Amino acid sequence: MDGGEASRRSDTASAAITASTDSAGSRPTVLFFGTSLTAGFGLDPSQAFPQLVAKKAAAEGLPITAINAGLSGETSAGALRRIDWVIKKPVDVVVVETGGNDGLRALDAGQLKSNISGIVKKIRATQPNAKIVLAVMEAPPNFGVKYTSDFRNAYTSVAKDEGVALMPFLLDGVAGKAELNQDDAVHPNLAGEKIVADNVWRAIKPVVAEVSREKLK
Repeated sequence: MDGGEASRRSDTASAAITASTDSAGSRPTVLFFGTSLTAGFGLDPSQAFPQLVAKKAAAEGLPITAINAGLSGETSAGALRRIDWVIKKPVDVVVVETGGNDGLRALDAGQLKSNISGIVKKIRATQPNAKIVLAVMEAPPNFGVKYTSDFRNAYTSVAKDEGVALMPFLLDGVAGKAELNQDDAVHPNLAGEKIVADNVWRAIKPVVAEVSREKLK
């Protein structure tokens, strides 16, 4: 998922508040914190899944303010370092997508678990009322059964230990399908991105609905 330094800078510049806002500020603010998969590498910024999710939410009467904080090439260790400044402003929901680059580089699954746990703890320390949704990522199967199992378990363990909502595999229905991915076989094309948006919205819709109800009280 490392698109190179130029792409990294480009994605950093485009990691900004997107989707429409309202003057009353009553709609939930959802921070999408992740890698190039969240940033929408290779796509127009409006086609990245956070923006597509915002459109779905609005169409279903649950409008959100979406913040795309995706950064290409970032490992979970980098995400742990970055989360402090990303989470400074109040948000209602944080969708955490990290670890894909760890898997591509066969980085230690135990450290992945520690990093994700640290990210969750930092979010809670700064935004104690924010609801957290953790997206599961999968390691490439060529690293062996034990590694892929340990990698997957890092997410389920953190979700259980920290009591956060767990989203199924982000790229479910997209990974490994050439017709749904760009030439690098890693990043979804627009057709694949729409499926990813479906996956994400299906997972976070109940959370968004809960936050929306709370804001109306």
